[in-house]
This record gives sequence, C-alpha cells and structure tokens, in this order.
Amino acid sequence: MSGQGVILATCIGESRGAPKRAVSSVRLVRGHGLEGDAHAGNWHRQVSMLADEEIAKVRSAGLVVEPGAFGENMITSGVDFAELAVGRRFRVGQQAVLQITQRGKECHSPCSIYERLGDCLMPREGLFARVRRGGRIGPGDAVCLDPDLDRVRWAVCTISDRSASGERQDESGLAVRGLLEGCLGSGLVSHAVLADEQDAIGNELRRLCDEEVCDIVVTTGGTGLAPRDVTPEATLAVVERPIPGMAEAIRAAGLAHTPHAMLSRAVCGLRGQTLIVNLSGSPSAAREQLAVILPVLPHAIATASGIPNDCGRPAPRHEER
Repeated sequence: MSGQGVILATCIGESRGAPKRAVSSVRLVRGHGLEGDAHAGNWHRQVSMLADEEIAKVRSAGLVVEPGAFGENMITSGVDFAELAVGRRFRVGQQAVLQITQRGKECHSPCSIYERLGDCLMPREGLFARVRRGGRIGPGDAVCLDPDLDRVRWAVCTISDRSASGERQDESGLAVRGLLEGCLGSGLVSHAVLADEQDAIGNELRRLCDEEVCDIVVTTGGTGLAPRDVTPEATLAVVERPIPGMAEAIRAAGLAHTPHAMLSRAVCGLRGQTLIVNLSGSPSAAREQLAVILPVLPHAIATASGIPNDCGRPAPRHEER
C-alpha cells in the first residue's frame, strides 16, 4: 500500500453469519476485536474487512448494498488488499494496530447474507485480522502501513538499582541486545534500565506488549533470592500464559556451569502475542541463557502470533542479513 487508505464505514453485529449495522465509531479491544460485535473473541478472525472497490462491483450489477451487508466490520477505500499479506501489521486511526491473519474463508453452507443477496464477497475478497493494539476507530480514519511494523519487534529491559542510578554500566542489557539483533534483525523498540521496583517493571512490560506491539521482551536482572529481586513477580502479574519449558531449559543449561543456576526464579510467558523472557543480571549468564533459547525464538514468535498454519502464515519477518 503506497500512502494510505481510509475507513468508509465501521459495522458491528449481534449474531454471526448475518449482516451487520453501521455505527459512527467503535472501540477495538486488544486481543478481542470490536466491542459489542458477535465475531469478537480469542481467535484469529476478530475483525473482517472489505474494500469498497469490490463492493462497488456488486452495486454496478444493480444490487442495493448497505454497509455491513456482507458481515464486514470495516469498509475501506484506497487500500491495496494485495499488499496486505497474511502476517502484515498496519495502523488504523490514531492508535489501533491490526495484523492480517487470513485471506478469504470457506463457507460450508449458504448464510443469510448469501440467501438474501445471492452472493457474498467475504469468502473471496474479505480480509481478517487480529487486534494487536486497541483504540477507537470510525469513518474517515486512516488505514496505513508502517515500515517499523514489518519486522520482528523486540525490546530489552535491564532491571538493576545500580544501573538505574548510574553506579554501574548496563553490560547485561548490551550483551542481550547484540545476540537478539543477530537472531531477529534490527527491530529494537526500546532498551530501558529500571530500578528493582515491581510496579515500574510491570508497567513497562505492559507498555511494550500492549502499546509498542513487541514480539518479544527480554529482561535481565532481578531473578534471584535477594529481597529486591522482584522481576519474576512483576512478570507473573503481566503474563497471561506461562511457558515453563523455556524457563526450565534455561535453568537446566545453567546447571552445567554452576549449581547456583537452580536458585534462579526467572519465568517466561505470553501476554497476548508477546513473548516475555527473564534472564539473569550477570552479562555472561544472560548470554549463556539467551543462547539456549535463540534457536526456538523464530518458531515461538510465529506460533504466538495466533495465525493458523493453514491461513498461509509467513516465516517470521526479519531483515535480510
């Protein structure tokens, strides 16, 4: 898509397989869909889109087609749907970010739309998306691609009172950055240095997952037994699904170097489609731990996206190196 398109209509419906009704604006909810719409939920077809250019072909045949007639949530103009491949992310309105999860769909039996109009565009021309960042949208809002969204987006959070105060250089965070860039490309979104404060850590993790649409956030530090080591508690308060096997693999590999590895309380998990990984604060330990999971990160990011394999999910986006 060169430049940007625009939303012509936003629509919601109370039942599936039926026409929707146009509304002046609607709220997109992260990981859910359009507030009040029957198709919203924890699945990959949260938002449906049709191009007005395709609907115009139906109108030219003499049919009167109102917004939402084909069960679509959004009607756009000026958007080149051919450029919106499965997996691509794009901005809608002032805040929202959507990710394409499916092109077209299979209809197993004629729905009420087909029975009423004698045709349905959605199976052939529809695009479906998941809400990666929420926000309110309505007619007149822009739909545009952003090059920064077309890469694996990652962030690093160093958790250390001494580094946050400037007393000690952030060596572990820099070590992690180097390894992640070599594996995932130059999609660094943020490198923050925070004190060992649980609320501040949790707020930053939420921001990176919900607002910055990161694919992975890696923390270093605060995973031990000291009273101010609260990174695991902050992470557990944020993640929605734990990934115990990843944390166990990190600890198991660490035991080959030192028995102290069993004292790590690091956790790994998912918040929405974002992977969060805790690493130790020692630069050497952080490098060793990250090296253990690097081989699985591209697959983990791809599966966490929630795009089914049969929907043509592409390989994880990364830069040619």
